[in-house]
Amino acid sequence: MTKRRVGCSDEGTAMAARCRPEDSRAHDSDFVRQCSLSALQSRLPLQWPIPPDLAPCPKRSYRSWYTYPASDCSAWQTLLNPAAWDELDDFDLVLLLVDFSGLRPILARRLNWTSARGWRPFDPVSMFLLQAWQIVNGWNRTKTLDNLHKKRYADYAQRFGFREGVYPTEGGLRYFLTALGRHAEVPGQTVQVKTDAGKIIEVAIQFLNELLVGSVDLVRQAGLLSPQAWSQALICPDGMLHQAASHLRCASVQDSCYQATTPQAPRPCPAKNKKRKGCNCTTQACAQACRHAPIRDAEARFVWYSGSNQRPDNPNRPTEPGQPAAKRGKGCYGYRSQSLLLSDPLRRFHLRLLSDFMTATAREEVPATAMLRQLKSFYPELHIDAFAADAAYGYDVLLHTLYDMQVKRLVDLRAHESDADKANWPVRGYDGKGRPICAYGYAFTSNGFDAQRRRHKWFCGKACLNGAQPAVELAEVTYPPQACPYQRDDLAQGRILNVGECFRDGSRRLVRDVAYGSTFWEQLYHRARNASESRNATCEYLDLKRLPVYGQLRGKALIFLADAWSNLLTLARLVREATFAAWGT
Repeated sequence: MTKRRVGCSDEGTAMAARCRPEDSRAHDSDFVRQCSLSALQSRLPLQWPIPPDLAPCPKRSYRSWYTYPASDCSAWQTLLNPAAWDELDDFDLVLLLVDFSGLRPILARRLNWTSARGWRPFDPVSMFLLQAWQIVNGWNRTKTLDNLHKKRYADYAQRFGFREGVYPTEGGLRYFLTALGRHAEVPGQTVQVKTDAGKIIEVAIQFLNELLVGSVDLVRQAGLLSPQAWSQALICPDGMLHQAASHLRCASVQDSCYQATTPQAPRPCPAKNKKRKGCNCTTQACAQACRHAPIRDAEARFVWYSGSNQRPDNPNRPTEPGQPAAKRGKGCYGYRSQSLLLSDPLRRFHLRLLSDFMTATAREEVPATAMLRQLKSFYPELHIDAFAADAAYGYDVLLHTLYDMQVKRLVDLRAHESDADKANWPVRGYDGKGRPICAYGYAFTSNGFDAQRRRHKWFCGKACLNGAQPAVELAEVTYPPQACPYQRDDLAQGRILNVGECFRDGSRRLVRDVAYGSTFWEQLYHRARNASESRNATCEYLDLKRLPVYGQLRGKALIFLADAWSNLLTLARLVREATFAAWGT
């Protein structure tokens, strides 16, 4: 059981920010009053939402059948006894708080069950809960099914809807993930994204996001999100590399390695093109695919992840030009998952809104842009105020999309070698951090963001007449400059500059709607990064850094299920905290 920690006082926002999230929530009277068990009783069990245009599941008979447990009293009423919470983990609590019956037609559509004819399957809700049981416990398929047969877990089998002795096989679990992954995409339903290089990429819409939408709706039903988190949303992306279940053999593997080869049309070897040994592909084992290319993870790719750029003040940097630098980071052979996270800064938690799954070499800004454009269709009532991300997302395609969506851009700055040329700052009109610079080398001061006109306001404040030092001192200028036309007495603030989507030279790489490095920037940016790091920690806790299943289809389905259940476990954890705070335990 998760116990509430104490030790946080009510001495204002600054003190609350230094408290652990669970402590500050426990001292939030609105959170405790609205989200405790006593406040939720009239709404329990929470119903999984069903889209209004969704047809019922066509299958009429199943080998199992999930129903929310209810007899003389609903199952959730066992929670009225404080002693019962000692025996329940967060997964158990979700089973009591949520009725998953509404998920049946959604899963049937994603499994592509279009007819009542054919084989008699297990209830998709039963399989969904069984997969979740496996994920949250970090088991493999064999251990999951072994435990399902044990008497000590008979209550779980009954709760999932299985009849005694009638359980799925490992092949059944593989089929469930494979079918979900294969039908997550609908042919022809894509989002077009034009990259900075001018190439148009078709990004498929991932309809397994319906699972995340349902889990977010349940959190909102429970009133766990603060009103500001939805009406002034702070969105942040998170990308994560996952090692494939197959082990790396050749780091240069690509699509051509999986094509058949013949003496008349020999298969090219990308490893040899990189001056590596590679493979001649002349043996029988290489006829259909190179023997060094893992067949069960044909979509996996190798990428070297350095983590971050080396800081210029790093004491370990070599000083001699010819001295080799130590190679930083690590390699990953596998896939990349990406999520758009919603951060609640008041109640200090986050939710997964949308996710995507791709090869490890995929660019991060492209799927992030595609998911941003899908947010309105999946969450029509969500109003996005700001988007915070690291420098990997600082490309024009994403920055332009954010500006069109009227979302504040808090993307970390993506550096370019031209930023180090200080003499060029007054010419181009801004420094290496996106701060405007006047023709005489003085930096402007931020005057806030005009949301109505979508522009960031800056003023010089006659810095040259107030003893300020120029950011760039020009050799041909006498300081303080006498020829500046903005030194007139009728211009109280000197020169006023409005920066909209881009600077006057057409560049938007360093344009931000909040002054970079300001207190407000730091607050929002660090909230977003904390949410991103939290997702990474959750995946590591669930043993998903290396995927336990083979292939992109199963890996995709598994990650979507894990993200949906992360939201549901967050729901259970917060209800537990609010209830314990209300009871004073």
